[in-house]
Amino acid sequence: MTPGNRAPILVLAVLIVLGALVFTQAGGDRTPPPAPSVAEDPTRTEGGSVIARDFMVAAANPLAAEAGRSVLAAGGTAADAAVAVQAMLNLVEPQSSGIGGGAFVLYWDAAQQELVTLDGRETAPMAADETYWLGPDGEPVGWWEAVVGGRSVGVPGTLKLLETLHGRFGSLPWPDLWQPAIDTAEAGFAISPRLAASIAAAQDRELARFETTRAYFFNPDGSPKTAGTILKNPAFADTLQRIAAEGSAPFYTGDIAADIFGAVRTDINPGILTREDLAAYEVKERDPVCVDYRGDRVCGMGPPTSGGLTVGQILGLLETFDLPAMGPSAEAWHLYVEAAKLAYADRGLYMADSDYVPMPTAGLIDPDYLTDRAALIDPDRAMDTAEPGEPPRDEAALWAPDTQPERPGTSHFVIVDQAGNMLSMTTTIETGFGSRVMTRGFLLNNELTDFSRAPAAEDGRPIANRVEGGKRPRSSMSPTIVLRDGAPVLLIGSPGGSRIINYVANAVVGILDWDMDPQVAVSMGHVVNRNGPTEVEQGTPAQAYADQLLALGHEVTARPLESGLHAILIRDGQLIGAADPRREGVAVGE
Repeated sequence: MTPGNRAPILVLAVLIVLGALVFTQAGGDRTPPPAPSVAEDPTRTEGGSVIARDFMVAAANPLAAEAGRSVLAAGGTAADAAVAVQAMLNLVEPQSSGIGGGAFVLYWDAAQQELVTLDGRETAPMAADETYWLGPDGEPVGWWEAVVGGRSVGVPGTLKLLETLHGRFGSLPWPDLWQPAIDTAEAGFAISPRLAASIAAAQDRELARFETTRAYFFNPDGSPKTAGTILKNPAFADTLQRIAAEGSAPFYTGDIAADIFGAVRTDINPGILTREDLAAYEVKERDPVCVDYRGDRVCGMGPPTSGGLTVGQILGLLETFDLPAMGPSAEAWHLYVEAAKLAYADRGLYMADSDYVPMPTAGLIDPDYLTDRAALIDPDRAMDTAEPGEPPRDEAALWAPDTQPERPGTSHFVIVDQAGNMLSMTTTIETGFGSRVMTRGFLLNNELTDFSRAPAAEDGRPIANRVEGGKRPRSSMSPTIVLRDGAPVLLIGSPGGSRIINYVANAVVGILDWDMDPQVAVSMGHVVNRNGPTEVEQGTPAQAYADQLLALGHEVTARPLESGLHAILIRDGQLIGAADPRREGVAVGE
């Protein structure tokens, strides 16, 4: 790499370090150092989306977005930028994602004109079995009782995913991509309002249960650290330096692995994850799950996430209805909600890790099957709870439904590089702050609570998403790329637990059916259904549909619905980027 190519990446690190040094010399501890220079006045559409032509990244924190932008400006690929973005997110948005968790990525390889999907989902310890979440009385333990401590920790996959992605599609040196996060961890960063609010909210949810986590997120008097407080993480900087120098080996087979192994064996709810489990972890390439929708090809990730299939089912069910003519209206949202009910019913029965469970993946998105299921939708009346369908499959379903929802957490980012490579990646440690267990400066996931805690129904039928050794828990993560005439036109995804599917499908309908500007689509009020009550986003125009939906027979509740959508639309030679206003994200590019 030439000095000229290295300069844009190093500028970000230098700006952060110099800002922190000036601040330190001033003697304060609450005034944040200057943020890196995200474009102050980007060109925007009338709807508020950011416009660029050469490259773009949209991510949940300005520091993370700028880290990715700097890599792209240095000529890096979307894969290179993903490493820098994820590393910075782990530092500045630690409650949502990081190397202690897992991720799914859709990658468009421009040279090969090929969509590649990689599975970095966490795995259960090999010694785990279907009784994993049963208490001494033989009944499933409570959700929060399961979350806190080492027992909820699955083998992390995010770091191995990044290494795999960079190995296949990266062009810049691996060590350079970690440097912005290393320097920021050493110099410190200002706690953002969202992180501060998350710390405060988690105080009563056992975030301070473990000494290492308590010392990092709380003051000596026990109060949560507040927005603007400078937070340094030398332990994480040291971890990233090891990874930058040696790759993932220390994490999966070396001294970092030893520390993870020790950390999960807490005095509180100890886990059974072993060093052998860590060493055996593998990233898996999966086939994309794609459905045709009004002439476009909407592609997502297949099992073990339910996201690609369920988003695909919702859209496939809506294909027979003229949503474009209806526009955003109670009539259209009624049809959407009914489609979501049917899709979530199939999700609950069939979807799990296809390496362990026979999955009718093709049958669930078979056009004839979806047409038959769509006939169950009455435009004039809401159905009750939907029943699963009978998709084409090789063998009869013996499963019992699992409707256990994942809790909100997670982060999402999208990237386009100068060569036309593109990436949509959803990344998580599951619920906010994961298991609460922290080691080497990063939090460990609580992903094993995404398994059904009950292994079977009362009638004895097994649940597809039950715990098994080495299995990957079902997810709702829905990184999505929409293709038109064989090339990407939209990258999108969101955090939000089991509502992710709805958030993504809402925005896709807005952009593809209603020709919304991406920023308008990700900002519009959500209408959500997970085969139960219909949720409309409180305090948004979506709440105005409540009375009409009630009149159609829906049970409606208004509540905050905090998505974290990030999207890039590719149109007429422009990159049109949007970030969800419910979080702290930005879209940046050149």
